[in-house]
Amino acid sequence: MSAPDDFARFARLVQRIESQSQLHRAWPLHGGVSAQATALEVTRPGGELQRWVVRRHGPADLADNPNIANDEYKLMRALHTAGLPVPAPIHVEPGGDLFPTPALVVEFVDAKPDFAPADLNGYLTQLAAALARIHLLDLTELDLPVLPARTRRFDAELQSPPVKLDEVFAVSRIRALLTAAWPLPQSNGTVLLHGDYWPGNVLWRDGQLAAVIDWEDAALGDPLADLANSRLEVLWAFGAGAMQRYTRQYLALMPDLDTALLSYWDLCVALRPVARYTEWAEDVSAEARMREGLKVFVTQALKKAESP
Repeated sequence: MSAPDDFARFARLVQRIESQSQLHRAWPLHGGVSAQATALEVTRPGGELQRWVVRRHGPADLADNPNIANDEYKLMRALHTAGLPVPAPIHVEPGGDLFPTPALVVEFVDAKPDFAPADLNGYLTQLAAALARIHLLDLTELDLPVLPARTRRFDAELQSPPVKLDEVFAVSRIRALLTAAWPLPQSNGTVLLHGDYWPGNVLWRDGQLAAVIDWEDAALGDPLADLANSRLEVLWAFGAGAMQRYTRQYLALMPDLDTALLSYWDLCVALRPVARYTEWAEDVSAEARMREGLKVFVTQALKKAESP
């Protein structure tokens, strides 16, 4: 249960959204790092119980886009209308008297991430299919907010090298290779990118993919950017073999995709965790697993990118 002051604020929020509804209980949701999430159980007219989630973006996201709550609401509304498995957006509360920053209210999905699936191949097939479905959306038919280009984050990373380069991961070679090729030519069409597609942002129920969540990093760009990010995350979660299976299953659904620069995108997405994986690891064992997985990922990508 939230503190009394917080409960009162959430109770007021519920009544602003639906005046005849009452807040029954509220509790924090843990697991995310970019936003503060709180679950609400609401009694609606007629006695129906419904659960919502209130998401308040962190300072980094707000600094990057002060309008992020409204943008994410509009994006999720478009995707939900298009039939994608995303939580239904309910409300955006402007920053002010209730909360210092805007709050996004979405449907609560009774499901959770699965890092130990009983059927790994079935899991990977669904994970790949959901990403392909996002990338195959017709952007001309969606009422989307203005979204940034995915290359913007990599522009900043390449222009601001770290003080110390970690040569365990061949960072000098990565940066030299990418700088020489940047900006990467785009032979694939521009698509909607989730921006942070990984097993922690996909919810499952009874072995079935139930929802793709946390759309604050959505962008436009080459689908290889999303694929590369998810490849590393699948490697970390399930190993190199699973990463290869996942990649094959995704590419089978995207037969027209030009993958010539996939190794370059792999190197792009490796730059950020090279500096931060120790912060993301839950314990020493996870840190060691992430370090070794990242070495494998970088080695494979460099070998392919540097081959004649």
